[in-house]
Amino acid sequence: MKQELDGVDKRLVYGVVEAGEMLGLNRNAAYAAAKRGDLPVIRIGKLLRVPKVAFDQMLERAGVK
Repeated sequence: MKQELDGVDKRLVYGVVEAGEMLGLNRNAAYAAAKRGDLPVIRIGKLLRVPKVAFDQMLERAGVK
């Protein structure tokens, strides 16, 4: 479920596949990146989620944002 207010995404986390797609990765590559620690993830039960803040910081460190 996407939470938007005035066209701004207000979610705090992304799914692994969704975050991978934003980076141009397919499903398998996204989960492999998460497993290697290249994609920042938190575990909620059995679910893996990518915190938006950590994702944005990762891109900033890479000089993308």
